[in-house]
Amino acid sequence: MGLTKFMPSDKLLLSHLYTSLGSSMIFNKTNLLILFTILITPISYASVSLGKSPAQIFLFLGGDSPSEHEGILLNKNISGAQVIYSWKKLEPKKGVYNFDQIKTDLKFMDSIHKKLWIQIQDKSFAPKVINVPNYLISKEYSGGISKQVDFAGEGKPLGEGWVANMWEPKVRERFQLLLKHLGQQFDGKIAGINLTETAIDLDEKNPPKGFSNDAYFKSVLDNMLALRQSFKQSSVVQYVNFFPGEWNNDHQYMSRLFTFAIKHNIGLGGPDGVPYRKGMMRNSYPFFLQYKNTLPQVSIAIQEPDYTYTNPKTGHKFTVNEIYRFATEYLGAKVLFWNIQQPQYSQQVIPLLEKIHSKKG
Repeated sequence: MGLTKFMPSDKLLLSHLYTSLGSSMIFNKTNLLILFTILITPISYASVSLGKSPAQIFLFLGGDSPSEHEGILLNKNISGAQVIYSWKKLEPKKGVYNFDQIKTDLKFMDSIHKKLWIQIQDKSFAPKVINVPNYLISKEYSGGISKQVDFAGEGKPLGEGWVANMWEPKVRERFQLLLKHLGQQFDGKIAGINLTETAIDLDEKNPPKGFSNDAYFKSVLDNMLALRQSFKQSSVVQYVNFFPGEWNNDHQYMSRLFTFAIKHNIGLGGPDGVPYRKGMMRNSYPFFLQYKNTLPQVSIAIQEPDYTYTNPKTGHKFTVNEIYRFATEYLGAKVLFWNIQQPQYSQQVIPLLEKIHSKKG
């Protein structure tokens, strides 16, 4: 069974779910626990307490330099910035590393007494953007990349992009070497580092050479461990949302990943903060609920598409207050990477942070 990263409509999602619960569904103890958790969890968007320990807020700046956003970073309620660095820019030629931008950004963040969190980007979500080094796109690395599709948000058209062929050992070896070099220079100096989401959506009828769902899953675990071994002081996080070929943990990819993360002291997070989103409730969300007090770190990104989803209780788009409450109370996030899209950031996020911190303690 294939799996699209995001289902464009509830009708399609329900159809997919119905199929998943058919004869192919594996009703083991883990699946039954997840199903029970979903059924007993109250779908409430407004009644959850803001809590006494506010999550750390890092502003998600994409590929921008933090120095371009000094004004908003100086807000006393902001802990720092999350910045994306592509593999291609960090390794412009095979074995030649250029970390100058990270060094510049880190120096600036230190100067304003804020923290830097980095995301290493190998995937892309635009057909003309390739985030892996050019040398990988060769026969030696079995082409290096594969095309994928991407659902950018409710009411948004499907997009296309590229993923690194991490299931290929030679590709994975090069990526892990990058992580090793990054760790040697920045471990303990940056607040944290995360790898991109587990979700990929390839052409099921014509899969890339060497690809299998199992091989891809194993490559994710392998990269997670390499990240942890490279960074022993800074926080490390793997984004997890879906796995190709899995629905409702029917291959135990999701349950095994969470168990692996806890065993090796690896944090987990995701690029999805939409409250009780149906697809996510059948994949990573219930595991965050189950293990939020056991994981060493939970970090959730609140990205621009999250504003496009409708709260079925109100008939309006989700507010930042509803998103914050769900991410911290249900998913257990201690770190939030919040987008700076306007006017939401000025009109909703800043007042929310003031309210949260006024209640601290």
